[in-house]
Amino acid sequence: MPRPPASWCCPPHLRDRHLLPLRSGISTPEFASRRLWGMVGQHVGCDRILGSDVREDKCRVCGGDGNTCETIEGLVNQSLHETGYEEVVWIPKGSVHIDICQLNVSQNYLVLKAEDGDEYFINGKPPPDTTKKFDAAGTIFHYRRPQNEPESLEALGPINATLVLMVMMREEVFGIRYRFNAPINRHTQTGYSWHLLPWTKCSAVCAGGVQMQYVVCKRLSDGSAVSDDMCDTQDKLQEKQRLCNTEPCPPEWTVGSWSECSRSCNSGVRTRNVICQRRVSSGEGKYLDDSNCPTPRPTMLEPCNMKACPPEWVALDWSECTPSCGPGYRHRVVLCKSGDNENTLPPSQCQGTDKPATNMRCTLQRCPPPHWVTGEWSECSAQCGLGQRRRSVQCVSHTGQASVECVESVRPPAMQQCENKCEVGPSDSPDECKDVNKVAYCPLVLKFKFCSRPYFRQMCCRTCQAH
Repeated sequence: MPRPPASWCCPPHLRDRHLLPLRSGISTPEFASRRLWGMVGQHVGCDRILGSDVREDKCRVCGGDGNTCETIEGLVNQSLHETGYEEVVWIPKGSVHIDICQLNVSQNYLVLKAEDGDEYFINGKPPPDTTKKFDAAGTIFHYRRPQNEPESLEALGPINATLVLMVMMREEVFGIRYRFNAPINRHTQTGYSWHLLPWTKCSAVCAGGVQMQYVVCKRLSDGSAVSDDMCDTQDKLQEKQRLCNTEPCPPEWTVGSWSECSRSCNSGVRTRNVICQRRVSSGEGKYLDDSNCPTPRPTMLEPCNMKACPPEWVALDWSECTPSCGPGYRHRVVLCKSGDNENTLPPSQCQGTDKPATNMRCTLQRCPPPHWVTGEWSECSAQCGLGQRRRSVQCVSHTGQASVECVESVRPPAMQQCENKCEVGPSDSPDECKDVNKVAYCPLVLKFKFCSRPYFRQMCCRTCQAH
């Protein structure tokens, strides 16, 4: 048995056993003939003759060459923000091998309806249909909606009426692939011809109207109108059009639409434009003085919504956002007011479910990140020579609270080296400078550069004198 064409929309694992003849491109009679061939050892073609290899073509014509139909296929992949029904494609009368499926599992539903009227064959109204087999337009459709697989719809055809494929939108994105073989109209029937109908009534009584002369296909034997398919489209006559009643119209009042009422209750008013005009053509008018039009002049203003207003909530202005940075809130006062907005009433007089919010989230700007704060340096630890001094280093938030979110790599030092100059006394003279006790480590003090330290410099004065 041949494998299904790769371009067909539904993947192989979605195909039911009862649809195998359709999915494989083998029509039902041919499938039956092959079963019979398996039993008797000979083919039975679509012409029901034993030993015949005649098959249906893609148009389901027995022994045809496939030139009476054309393959219509497409992919609709859109994103819509509205729910409801969206039209996808029209499937013409006579179509065969209808194959439709969604690309992915979604909350949307395939819908099939008649061309005329509101007859829906599948998913016409909530709740949606489940997997089932149903009759529509003279053929059997198989509708599948597995729990974890894309939705599909298919039929062998031919259908005896034009159908409309739609989608019931329940989420924004949908993707549908469709394919069917539609008939090509090539009627060259004899005994039928195109005829012009009488001119229609003028579309206007003045200022230029239009008359049409339409073309219909008629049966020559009795002159009755028939479907346009019965006549040759190449010989179709051109419809005619002409102007009529071109004289200007008499002056008349042109009245605009009423505006919305100025108030929803408590006696509002609505207005409209009233202009004296004379139409001289279908798209041109000439404004005239009001005295040229008949009296009385249509009213331009009228009262509306006379009923008293019920109590309602009135919200005052929002407060400033608090705090000044980061997530915060705005607050406002909401009062229950009388319908004329004159008196403040107890909150119980107004509908609790309609009360506006009294606070809302807000953010003025991002708060500064935590940062390092340093104190004053302490006095140097050494009164003479090198020593150390210290200071406090703390991580604080923008509100001054202690924090642990500062960047450690930029933390300022809490300690540094310092030096106080030593006073020069009598013992610092070259004559009195000497190494104390002539210890053996003074050369090492010089070698390891310890002469900068006051203790070693004093103990090894002569050694460190020139350094």
